[in-house]
Amino acid sequence: MLRALAVDDERPSLEELLYLLHADPRIGSVEGASDATEALRRINRALETGPAGPDAVDVVFLDIHMPGLDGLEMARLLTGFARPPLVVFVTAHEGFAVQAFDLKAVDYVLKPVRRERLAEAVRRAAELREATPLIPVHEPDPDHISVELGGVMRFVPVEDITHVEAHGDYARLHTAHGSHLVRIPLSTLEERWRTRGFVRIHRRHLVALRHVDELRLDAGTVSVLVASVELQVSRRHARELRDLLMRRTTGR
Repeated sequence: MLRALAVDDERPSLEELLYLLHADPRIGSVEGASDATEALRRINRALETGPAGPDAVDVVFLDIHMPGLDGLEMARLLTGFARPPLVVFVTAHEGFAVQAFDLKAVDYVLKPVRRERLAEAVRRAAELREATPLIPVHEPDPDHISVELGGVMRFVPVEDITHVEAHGDYARLHTAHGSHLVRIPLSTLEERWRTRGFVRIHRRHLVALRHVDELRLDAGTVSVLVASVELQVSRRHARELRDLLMRRTTGR
């Protein structure tokens, strides 16, 4: 049973597509999104729960012409995931088929959507899903993290992040160009980025060793300078941090 996501900025078209997908016995569940940003947010939720989770997405039925991020751009972003969901384009425009299939689309369905034609697209997606069960649900891109900024989903390179600050169940990512709030606990990022050179220095802070400019010792207190920001280091983390910095500079 496929878990589907339909994306179209025109409400009547979206409702019609949802109706037809609900009626197909191979579709186990289907949700709708009115733009690419909402859809990426929904797919990001699937990422957090994992392939067996209740929010997993197997296939996206995607319009092309949408305000902001269009369908082709969204599909291009999805190809950056290790295991992206399958994509079926559903559009009123014939001229983008070559680009769509270059992006490994499963099918290209023209509007107005005929029940039989959509059923064929679902059949193809179901066969691919059965043949390669690991493809539909994606894993995190290890080199980027998705953030939302002004209604647009962007992908920030992990190497640009200087330090991370805890905000309850959220974390604020700091870069040279600003900061971004993401709904991921600091402990999760600590585990995920341990091998990427990030280290815990305080219950509220995680720093990227490559961005540490100075280690400061003053009257028994320890701090680091990271991208011109001074951060306190707790006693329990001070020794480990100093050892890691020494190894980085000496190569031992």
